[in-house]
Amino acid sequence: QVQLVESGGGLVQAGDSLRLSCTASGRTLSNYVVGWFRQAPGKEREFVSAIRSGGSTYYGDGESVKGRSTISRDNAKNTVYLQIDSLKPEDTAVYYCATADAIGWNSLIDRISAYNYWGQGTQVTVSS
Repeated sequence: QVQLVESGGGLVQAGDSLRLSCTASGRTLSNYVVGWFRQAPGKEREFVSAIRSGGSTYYGDGESVKGRSTISRDNAKNTVYLQIDSLKPEDTAVYYCATADAIGWNSLIDRISAYNYWGQGTQVTVSS
């Protein structure tokens, strides 16, 4: 059974940085695609970033986090991280990590439906 647990969220001020963690049990994350998504109140869940087993990284096209987020992985800890810098109030959302059994096409890597397992999410609140 695959379980993902996100951590690292909290209440921060605008301009701060935050590093979110996604730790797995039942799956070696370095062998699969791992993605980060977020969902703000009243909005749809959106893709933030993903990392493939080979290390290739992908970032959402939206202007909201483009250029301010970095995804990385620590294989020894079976953990994937998402760092977001220069946080803004509009970054307030629940951040979810997810892992996919397989995503063959890069064009699908931002699709919610491509991911098989999801964590419960971690709340990030950015105050102005």
